[in-house]
Amino acid sequence: MKTVYTFGGAADHSDPRQKDKTVTGGKGANLAEMASIGLPVPPGFTITTEECVGYLERGEEFSDKLRGDVAEALGHIEATVGKVLGDKDNPLLVSVRSGARVSMPGMMDTVLNLGLNDETVAGLAATSGDERFAWDSYRRFIQMYSDVVLGLDHGLFEEALEIAKEDKGFYSDTELEAEDWRELVGEYKRIVAEELGRDFPQDVNEQLWGAIRAVFDSWDSDRAKVYRRLNDIPGDWGTAVNVQAMVFGNMGDTSATGVAFTRDPSTGERAYYGEYLINAQGEDVVAGIRTPQYLTKAARETAGATPLSMEEAMPDAYAELARVFDLLETHYRDMQDIEFTVERGTLWMLQTRSGKRTAKAALKMAVDMVGEGLISQEEAILRVDPMALDQLLHPMLDPDAERDVLTTGLPASPGAASGKIVLDADKAELWANGGEKVILVRVETSPEDIHGMHAATGILTARGGMTSHAAVVARGMGRPCVSGAAAVSIDREKRAVRIGERELVEGDVITLDGATGQVMAGKVATLEPELAGDFGTLMDWADAHRRMRVRTNAETPDDCRMARQFGAEGIGLCRTEHMFFDAARISAVREMILASDEKGRRAALDKLLPEQRADFREIFEVMAGLPCTIRLLDPPLHEFLPHGDEEFADLAEATGHSVDQLKRRAGELHEFNPMLGHRGCRLGITFPEIYEMQARAIFEAACEVTKSSGDAPVPEIMIPLVATKRELEILRALVDRVAGEVFGETGYQVEYLVGTMIELPRAALVAGEIAEEARFFSFGTNDLTQTTLGVSRDDAGRFLAPYVERGIFARDPFVSLDVEGVGQLVELAAERGRATCGDIKLGICGEHGGDPASIAFCEGVGLDYVSASPYRVPIARLASAQASLKAKS
Repeated sequence: MKTVYTFGGAADHSDPRQKDKTVTGGKGANLAEMASIGLPVPPGFTITTEECVGYLERGEEFSDKLRGDVAEALGHIEATVGKVLGDKDNPLLVSVRSGARVSMPGMMDTVLNLGLNDETVAGLAATSGDERFAWDSYRRFIQMYSDVVLGLDHGLFEEALEIAKEDKGFYSDTELEAEDWRELVGEYKRIVAEELGRDFPQDVNEQLWGAIRAVFDSWDSDRAKVYRRLNDIPGDWGTAVNVQAMVFGNMGDTSATGVAFTRDPSTGERAYYGEYLINAQGEDVVAGIRTPQYLTKAARETAGATPLSMEEAMPDAYAELARVFDLLETHYRDMQDIEFTVERGTLWMLQTRSGKRTAKAALKMAVDMVGEGLISQEEAILRVDPMALDQLLHPMLDPDAERDVLTTGLPASPGAASGKIVLDADKAELWANGGEKVILVRVETSPEDIHGMHAATGILTARGGMTSHAAVVARGMGRPCVSGAAAVSIDREKRAVRIGERELVEGDVITLDGATGQVMAGKVATLEPELAGDFGTLMDWADAHRRMRVRTNAETPDDCRMARQFGAEGIGLCRTEHMFFDAARISAVREMILASDEKGRRAALDKLLPEQRADFREIFEVMAGLPCTIRLLDPPLHEFLPHGDEEFADLAEATGHSVDQLKRRAGELHEFNPMLGHRGCRLGITFPEIYEMQARAIFEAACEVTKSSGDAPVPEIMIPLVATKRELEILRALVDRVAGEVFGETGYQVEYLVGTMIELPRAALVAGEIAEEARFFSFGTNDLTQTTLGVSRDDAGRFLAPYVERGIFARDPFVSLDVEGVGQLVELAAERGRATCGDIKLGICGEHGGDPASIAFCEGVGLDYVSASPYRVPIARLASAQASLKAKS
C-alpha cells in the first residue's frame, strides 16, 4: 500500500485513494484534485494518514518504507522545479503542512521555508536576486521551526524582532534591510543555542524529518485533543503531511499572499470575500500579526479603508484569481476556502477546501445554490450542519437599545454576546464553569486558547483580520467575535483593558456585536430571532423529506409556544414535577409529602388539583389538537422537602405541626440512594392518590379546552420507571377509572393513551410483556443511560472526559446515545414491543432527542418521533430529514 502520493507537474493523479480524504486528508486530496484539473499548484507530495496512525502506534517511529518513499517523492519535486533540497547554489525550499480529513483550523502544525541554512541562504539570494528576501525567509524559518519542531517559545523571537526595530527606529517589519535581517538571524541562532544547548540544525534532511515528526506529533497535542473533543473528531483518524515546493509572497511589491472565500462566509452573499498582504507569507495573514488588506474594491470602500485592495493593486493576478474562484466553486459545488500566493505576478494555488461558515451563511448558500441549479434540495438539506442552527435560535442585539460604543473592530463572527471580561483561556473556562458569562479578550488568540474560546460567550482580539485564528474558530463554534480592534490595549499585570480613553478591569461587563464589530460597555438588550426566509425554506424542505415526527420537552406555556414557533408537532415530555416547585404551591406539596396518612395527603392534594388543572389547561390551549405526553410525578420525594430551619418553620406555621414533628417525618423519608429508590411509578403504587389527582387534573383540563374551543388535545399519560407489567396494569386501571369519572361528570370525552417511559434495563428486556398494557413507549434515555452504565449523570463530568479522550467512549454517552449498549436495549424494546402490539407508538424523550447522531440511530430503529427541548426542535427536524435521506440512499 502506498505511503506517499505525489501531485503537480507530471504526477499521475489517477489513483482514487489519492483523492480520498480519509487517506490523504482534506488538503492533500484537494491539492491532487486541483492539479488534475489544470490549476497552478506547486508540486509536492502527501504522506498518508495511515502512516501517521502507524507512527503513533509504533511509539513515534517512522517505517523504513516511508523513508524510502519520501526520498523518491522529493525527487519528483526537485525534477519538476529544477532545484535540489540543500543545494547551495540552487536550493529547493519546501513547506511542511498538516492535513487532517476534516478542517481543524489552527490546531495542527506548519513549517515554511524549510531547506534554508547558512549556505543555502546565499544560493537563495543569488537565484532570487534579492538578498533582503533571502535573509527575511531564513529568519522566518528559524522562528517557525524553533517553535513547531524544537519547542521554543515564539515570543523569544518576537521580542528580539521588536528590539531590533526599536533600535533602528522602525515601526514595520518591511522597513528592515538585508543586513538587518542577517543580524537578526544571528540573534535567532544564538537564542536557539542558549535555550537548547545545541545549534540550530543545518542538515536539510534532519530539518525535513523533524518537521514531518512535528506534524505527526501535533495530532496528539493538547490543543488538537480539545478541538477533537469539542467537534466529535475520532482520535484514530490521524493527519496527513503535505510537503510542497515553496512559492514566495514576500519577494517585493509584485508578490503577495492571501486567504479568500468564493462567497461571504459570514452572510452567505455571493461575493468574493477575503484578505491579502503584499510582500508577505501566508502565516502573516492567518496569525493576526499584521492586519491585512481587502481583496475587492467594493469591500474596501464599504469598510472605508484606505490601502488598495488586491483588485486595484494587482488587477491581472486578481482577474486570474476570480477565474479560479468560479472554476473551483462549480467543480466542487460548494463555497471554497482558498489560500493563494502571488510570486512576482504569477498566481499559485496552495489550498482549497469547503469553507467553514456561519449558520446564517450555510442556510443562504444552500438555498441559493438550489436556485442556481448547482445542487438539489436533498443536497441542500444534507449540507447544513443541524447543530449549526443553534447559532440562529438565540437573541440578537436590539437595534433600538442604547449602546455605549467603546470601539469598532472587524465583524469576524456574527451574533451578539454580553459577559465579564477575562484575559486568559484558563480563567474563562473556570468562570464559565461557575456559571458566569464571559468575554475572552486577547491581543490575538492562538490554538492553545481553544478551551477558553469554547467556554466564552464571545471573543475580542486587538489584532488579526477576518481570517485570523480567532475569526475562523469563532465562526465554527458559533461564537460572536470582533477581531482587529486596534484601540484595545491589555495590561496583564493590572488585569485591565484600555479601550481608547476608557479603562476596564477583568470582571467588568462588555457586549460584542459580531455583525458590526462594535464593542460596547455594559450589557445591551436583545431581541428574539426571526425564523423566516432561508431558514423557513430549508425547514420546509426538511419537513417534506423526514419520516419521524418532532415533538418538544416542555412544561410551561411559554416553552410550548416557543416550541410551536420552532415547528414542534406535540409534546414528547411534560415533566409535571417542575410544576410542583412553583413558590406558590411548594408548601402544599410539602404538606402532602410530610402527611402521616392518606387523609392528610388528600387534603393537601385537594389544594394542588386546581393549580395542576390550570397548568394543563394552558398547555392544552397552546398545543390544541396535538399529542401531549405527560409524565406523572417521577422524582423522589426528598427533592421537595424543606432544606433549612427557616423553611421548616414556614411549613410548621402553614400545617399546624411542630418543627420537630416535620423533621422527624422528613427523616423517615430519607433514602440512601433516592434516584434508585422510592420514585416514579413506585410513588403511584404506594400513594395512588397522587396519581389520581394528576390524572383528574389532566382530564378535567382536556375536557375544559374541548368544551371552549372544540379542538381537543390528545393526552398521553406516561407512567414513569416501570419495571414490570403488573405495575403498569395497576396504574393504567387507575388512570382509566379517573378518566371515566371525569368524562361522566363533564359530559365530554377526549381521546387518550396510557403508556410508559422505558428507562430501566429490565423494562427493555420485558418490553413484550409491558406492551400488553402500554399503548406507547417513550424511551427516557437519560435514566436508561444511567441505569445501564451504572453512572450518575450528575457526577459523570468529573471523569468522563478522560474516557472520551482514551477512546473508552466515542462521545459522552449523556450527550450522544451509547449505541452499542443503551442503543441495543432501545432496539430490543422496540422490537419486542411491536411484536406484542403492532401499532404501539415509539418515541425518545431524553436529551438525546436533540442530538443528530442519536436521531440517526432512532431513524434506523424506526421510532415514530423524537422529542427535544424547544430550542433544539429545528435541529431535530433537520437531523431527522438528513437521517431519512441517508437511510434511503
